[in-house]
Amino acid sequence: MKTKKQLLAVVELGGYPDFTPIYESLGFEVTTETSVRNAIRTLKKLKPDVVVAEFNFQSDFRDRTSNLESLLSSIQWLEECDIVVFFEKEYEHQLEKLKVQYTLQATLAFPIEEKSLREALNQLSLTE
Repeated sequence: MKTKKQLLAVVELGGYPDFTPIYESLGFEVTTETSVRNAIRTLKKLKPDVVVAEFNFQSDFRDRTSNLESLLSSIQWLEECDIVVFFEKEYEHQLEKLKVQYTLQATLAFPIEEKSLREALNQLSLTE
């Protein structure tokens, strides 16, 4: 029996639709966490195929630009894990700095359109 692909959704701020039905319709088993700290713990147990997270730029961080650096550092040891990031257009230049250090398979600006999300997930190597 084929096991479902695992998707970890990290929803810290939210304010957008719950995309779980979309993820599930694409064959993912979904786990949702509401903080990066909890998501890092879950990563170690779950070893997801895909992580979907928000880029929350925070200018008051001394050594980081966002919530994602810790999460992305933790993902690096996973051999096969694709990353999809949601972001505010006004912080795209900050996200670009992060993309220099980490590989992000897809970035989607708010408001997230269902069609764009489906296309991004379908383009990942594991959903082919």
